[in-house]
Amino acid sequence: MTEGLSLGPLVLRWNGLLLALGIAFGILLFAVEVHRRRQDPEIVYHLFLPLFVWGLIGARLWHVFTPPLSSVQLGLTTAHYLSNPLDMMAFWVGGFGFPGALLAGMAVLFAFSRRYEFSFRELADMLAPGLALAQVIGRLGNYFNQELYGLPTSLPWAIFIQPPNRLIGYEAVEFYHPLFAYEMILSLVNLGMLLWLSRRLSASLRPGELFLAYLAFYSVVRFLLEFLRLDVALVGGWNVNQVFFGVLLIVAIGIFLWRRWRIQEL
Repeated sequence: MTEGLSLGPLVLRWNGLLLALGIAFGILLFAVEVHRRRQDPEIVYHLFLPLFVWGLIGARLWHVFTPPLSSVQLGLTTAHYLSNPLDMMAFWVGGFGFPGALLAGMAVLFAFSRRYEFSFRELADMLAPGLALAQVIGRLGNYFNQELYGLPTSLPWAIFIQPPNRLIGYEAVEFYHPLFAYEMILSLVNLGMLLWLSRRLSASLRPGELFLAYLAFYSVVRFLLEFLRLDVALVGGWNVNQVFFGVLLIVAIGIFLWRRWRIQEL
């Protein structure tokens, strides 16, 4: 399996290339949603760079402070990054964590909405389908990097992992759950659901509820898939990603129910 696309002396690694394509197509779908809702297209130009930069920083910081088992086994612990700040900024060392990107992206949307007096909820709704699309494309990169695989399995669709990419203690195990593929397929379902809701039930949805639907669906997906994940990120003995998405699911459902209750009270 080749590392990436060779352009003379330059090699574009598949993971980075597909991540960039995912972001690009996600922003394109965001622009489509902005146009469909007849909002100012300048929103896309103002938000693209801050979302990209701060999303990248947030994802990196999540990895630095909650490194997965594979990074810990290589010595890439939080203590290592704090002692070697250049490694923290070397994005090709270690990896990224989506929860950090999500939190940073929400902070950017909130700051933008306050500065330009635009609805944070409507911004989040317009961005939600693009997020799901970016995840569909971006997860393909995990296949080429031979990462984000699950527990060992003998199922027909099991993926073969090369020995250098196996965790310590699993050197003799060849086949694993293709966890990245499960998430990719379910993110595609999430995308379809969001597009259907935004077009068929738009009159019944209040601002922000499409984004809550995205959060709830994806949180269920990640919470359940973490049971199959081998390369977990542990903090105090807890799977921090599973805890995060479990809490996020409760928060998303709670906000939805609270807002619906307030409407009935009024």
